[in-house]
Amino acid sequence: MLIPILTGMILLAIGFNFRDKNLGVFSMWIGMLLILGTVVYKILAKLAE
Repeated sequence: MLIPILTGMILLAIGFNFRDKNLGVFSMWIGMLLILGTVVYKILAKLAE
């Protein structure tokens, strides 16, 4: 679970540096979705126990 979170943080940082380009905005979206998806997955896994 650490790798998707770290990848998402790196994508957010890279995207923020290049936020004036479309690729930067896209990488911020992907980073945010990776972090959010990991959090939702962990919450649903705990609720299913």
